Amino acid sequence: MSERSGGAREATPGRACQAGAAMTEPVAPAGTAATSGRLRRVAAMVVVGVLLLASCAAAERAPDDAAGRATRGPRTSAPPVQRLRVKVLGTLPHDSGAFTEGLEIAGGRLYEATGISGQSSVRAGPAGRKPTVRAALPAPLFGEGITVLGRTLWQLTWRDRIAVERDARTLAELRRVPYPGEGWGMCLQRTRHRLVTSDGSARLTFRDPRTLARTGGVAVTEAGRPVTQLNELECVGAAVYANVLFTDRIVRIDPATGAVTASVDASGLLRDDELVPGSTLNGIAAVPGTDQFLITGKFWPRMFRVVFVPAGRTSGSGR
Repeated sequence: MSERSGGAREATPGRACQAGAAMTEPVAPAGTAATSGRLRRVAAMVVVGVLLLASCAAAERAPDDAAGRATRGPRTSAPPVQRLRVKVLGTLPHDSGAFTEGLEIAGGRLYEATGISGQSSVRAGPAGRKPTVRAALPAPLFGEGITVLGRTLWQLTWRDRIAVERDARTLAELRRVPYPGEGWGMCLQRTRHRLVTSDGSARLTFRDPRTLARTGGVAVTEAGRPVTQLNELECVGAAVYANVLFTDRIVRIDPATGAVTASVDASGLLRDDELVPGSTLNGIAAVPGTDQFLITGKFWPRMFRVVFVPAGRTSGSGR
């Protein structure tokens, strides 16, 4: 219902209540000419006015109650969240000085973006080997997530309000475009031909792959509660995987509803002596043609090739 029709609906009870209020103000009989009949009529008017006021009050509450029910909607149970853990299949070396912000495999190469003003970069090459090509992002720009779109690559910046488009082969900068808000993670959802981006909140934003214009979005919830700190993203088919910043958790999201459909426990991958301040999990890349992923983190000395298995499974060589 439009605001205009809602206003019209509320006007009628309001006018009736004003009339009822007037009826509750009895007119005193004039002098000694007043009769007992007139007194009875005045008393009756008072009673009718009180009843009308009560009716009006109920009528005024009814739209609010109805609106509340419409807002709340029918109660539905949240979809079950699958509990998963990582099973390690192998390890690869990783630059322990890399403040990892984005990780993606495309065209047989592993792309990695790093952050920190004055140290931000994009590099690409065979997984587990020294990058064959690298491009620095000049200070004061702070690099964030990346995604490859065939011949080009997008690189976000954190609070600099720009995104950089690069040649995917050489990583040479092609152009810069305005990017409102904070840039965190980014991935290409090929099934919908759209970009999915994060900004550290509980919301995913959909964007046009060419212009980065906003085309929609969805709030991410788990068991009905918002999931914040969504960071690096990886699109796999119809699902979106997201690192949850400052945790050892990866969530799988249905972008059609925003519901978290799986929670992955990735704790315990590094030894205590490998942890340094700031070394949090961040970096997930699907291995094309398999159910495997490469995952790593900021300042991590290793990268892990893993699969996600049910949390209760203990067989196999994985952790």
